[in-house]
This record gives sequence, C-alpha cells and structure tokens, in this order.
Amino acid sequence: MEMNKHGRMEGPEEMDLVSIRRHLHAHPELRFEEKRTAGYVARLLRGYGLQVEENIGGYGVVGTLRKGSSSRAITLRADMDALPMKEENTFAHASTCAGKMHACGHDGHTAMLLGAAARLSHAIDFDGTVHLVFQPAEEGGAGARSMIEDGLFKRFPTDAIFGLHNWPGLPAGSFGVRPGPLMASSNTFSATLYGRGAHAAQPHRGIDPVVAAAQLTLAWQSILTRNVNPNHPAVLSVTQIHTGSADNVIPEQATLAGTVRAFDDDTLELIERRMESIAKSIGKMFDLRVSFSFERLYPALVNHPEETSEAMQAMMAAVGTEQVDGETEPAFASEDFAFYLHHKPGCYAFLGNGLIATGEGTGQAASRELHSPFYDFNDDIIDAGVTYWVALVQRYLGVSA
Repeated sequence: MEMNKHGRMEGPEEMDLVSIRRHLHAHPELRFEEKRTAGYVARLLRGYGLQVEENIGGYGVVGTLRKGSSSRAITLRADMDALPMKEENTFAHASTCAGKMHACGHDGHTAMLLGAAARLSHAIDFDGTVHLVFQPAEEGGAGARSMIEDGLFKRFPTDAIFGLHNWPGLPAGSFGVRPGPLMASSNTFSATLYGRGAHAAQPHRGIDPVVAAAQLTLAWQSILTRNVNPNHPAVLSVTQIHTGSADNVIPEQATLAGTVRAFDDDTLELIERRMESIAKSIGKMFDLRVSFSFERLYPALVNHPEETSEAMQAMMAAVGTEQVDGETEPAFASEDFAFYLHHKPGCYAFLGNGLIATGEGTGQAASRELHSPFYDFNDDIIDAGVTYWVALVQRYLGVSA
C-alpha cells in the first residue's frame, strides 16, 4: 500500500475505494436483505487480515483487528442498506436493481470504513482492539438495536463507539459535530375519529369526522407554541389525512397520521401526553369516538462530551482545524446510531458531501439532498473519512512510548 507523507492513500489504492463504492452503489440491497453486500464486505475484510464474524443482528458484519497488548477497544460503525426508491441518475454506476437505490450514501460509509480497515491493518501501529461494524437496516429497520440484541457489545467488548454520516449542505470534506443532542428522536402517531355518515346535504343527521380532523390538526400545533419550552425545539407534523370517498357523502371516519421529533425525553413525553388529551377532548366536543396511538422508533442521538472532544481532535488532525465545526446545528432527522449511545459512550458526526445543488452551474462540490433520486455520494470525500477513522484509532489507542 502506497502512502504519501501525510499517511494518506495514493494512486491505485485510492481508486480501489472509489471502485468499491461505485460497485456498492450499483448493487443496492434493502434493509435486512443485505446478504450480497455483507458477503462482499466480509471477503474484503478477510483479505485485509481481519478476524470476521457475520450474520449479527441480521446480515451485520464485524471485523476485528488487534495489535499490542492493551485491553482498550474502540468500535467504528458504517451502515450498508439502501432505500426502496427508483434512481434517476444515468451515470455508469447507477443502480442495477429496479426500485432500489443508495440515496443516503451508505455505499460511501461502507467504502470509507473498508479503507480504514485496509490502512489500519497494514500501515498503522496502535495498542488495543478495533472493531469495525458494518450494520444492516439503518433505514427504518433499527438494525443497530438488532445487533445489540444479538450480543454485539457482549461479543465485541468496547470502550467507545463512533459513527459518521455524509451531509449535503456542508462543504465537501469538512466535519460538523457537537456534544449533546445532534439528531432528533423519530416517532409516529395515528388518530382515528369515528363519526356517523350522512348525506352531505343533511349534515345534521351525521357526526362529521372531517371537521373534527381539521380542528385536531390545528389544535395539536398549539402544543409546540404553548406547552413546549421554547428552549427545547420539537417538530409535530401531520403528514396524512385519510377520509371520504365521494363529494356528496359525509364519511364515517377520518384518520390522521404523522411524525414527532424531539431532542429530549421529557419534551417527547409532554407532546405525546398532550396529543392524546387534545384528541380525546376534540372527540368529546364533536360527540365522536377517538382512538390514538403513538410509536417511538429511534431515540434522540446524544453525543457524549469526552468522546466528542476526542473525535474533534482526530478530525482536526485529519482535515485541519478550519474544516471542523464543533457547534454544528442539530438535525431533526433521526439515526439508529442513537441506540448504541444508550449502551456505550461515543460520538456521531457529519462529513460534508458538498453544498446543496440549486441548479445548473453549481460546480463539482455540489450535492443533492439525501433521499433524492438524483443523489450520489461524493467520492472526493472518501479520503477525509478514511483519514479521520485512522486518526481516531491512533488517538484512542496510541502506542505507548
């Protein structure tokens, strides 16, 4: 493996990672279906000399590398799954699987961690154990929880865990991170209002769930402005209202559904409690029955201060101080890496994928939004990710003098 004076890969080895990334992009697999991807990853890890275990929490793969005699251990994680959507790109490495696409950059995350495995195994000294986790089912499948329940931390003991995600909107190759809440919890809700149908010309003979649904949609918004502490940001979005089948019939029922996002459990509990109370009150006001459900999917992602500080030092070593924002704005998107942080200290960070494309002539640094059918991972940031992973291991498991 050839390195330049900064310890970074040059020439053929760097191109290999681009080829790996594009191969993964062309062959996406959905959550809990990542059999081919996992096998590909496992073969490469074994080729780098790592001890490999497969089928953890689904198709999860863990590669382990030990050097020296220290009992300290660090875990690095990448996700492998794609999204159930049609790709609109026409470049050579576009998806070959109809209705499946790497629209969130997990192909790039996997390639960067594979690059770190190669570099750590052949050219980097450290004292301790590195576990490289390639996780299935981040996209709505809570693959992190599945791996934990399958004994991840018991089978591969660790002192801390770290992850990263490419982030359109940040300059390519820069990092964004912060201690404390970085990403919101993800929660869904549903409310069904059971009224009494009638002819639309005789509304007095029915109990109209449509009007009640409209009132409920507006009333729920008052929770954010009148119940939640303004210093604790949250989002409540009604995204679906299903009711009716004809323009001259008052329907029997109406169903509302949507999402709630928050950064702390107290705020989330307040929102859930008030949503149910208001829904039941609206039901009484309109003399109809209401059912309400609230499901918690992913918890808020909260970085640990000490590990975040360590990660920032590694980022600065990798890309320079000016390329690291230690007070990046939290995101209301969610990530199942949060489950890991409930069990182990650690840090999750954003790696800039380039500024958002706004039209023609945006330049090479431009990126599409995550989950866009035109999104593609920026191959130019692969080296920044690999270099960060290596710098983090060296900092955490540095060889004693």
